Amino acid sequence: MKLFYAPGACSLSPHIVLRELGLAFTIEAVDLHQKRTASGADFRAVNPKGYVPALELEDGVVLTEGAAIVQYLADKHAPGTLAPLAGTVERARLNGHLNFISAELHKAFSPLFNPALASEARAAASANLGRKLDIVEAALADGRPHLTGPDFTVADAYLFVVLSWAPKLGVDLARWPHLARFSQRVAARAAVQAAMAAEGLQKAA
Repeated sequence: MKLFYAPGACSLSPHIVLRELGLAFTIEAVDLHQKRTASGADFRAVNPKGYVPALELEDGVVLTEGAAIVQYLADKHAPGTLAPLAGTVERARLNGHLNFISAELHKAFSPLFNPALASEARAAASANLGRKLDIVEAALADGRPHLTGPDFTVADAYLFVVLSWAPKLGVDLARWPHLARFSQRVAARAAVQAAMAAEGLQKAA
């Protein structure tokens, strides 16, 4: 398998999952502005949407959209571990977390990456992000270590990646102490350390 990624982008989530599962794979960086891979290929030939992640399987099939990729990997290679079994209430709850992170939290961060965003618009975007973070903070307020309970899942990998953008954007997670502690716990995982090191985000522990 080959994962097409951009360092620190949402593609870090399936990268973490691949390492959590101990699978054999390669990675290839993508220049999202030029739409070129590190080998010089047109990335749009891999994913016409033009964004990461994209996962090329052994038979050449390409999967896109992070939430879909991580569920495929978990279901195929370790059913019931990084994602509850399909058809269960627990899986529906996991999907709820994935959908919220993708449709609400991830998108709430997006405007803040624009350095040209007007101050009023930036303030509004920051307030919107704060409301989304409040919701996830409340989900962890009962002391659970991960989104669905005691066990690490693919949703936790995605949440960790999105939260990792906060310091770069001037968002202080100290306002959300459960999220801050969650990020610290997940950052200490060996698979997370390895994935971040491979993307040049930090040295391996």
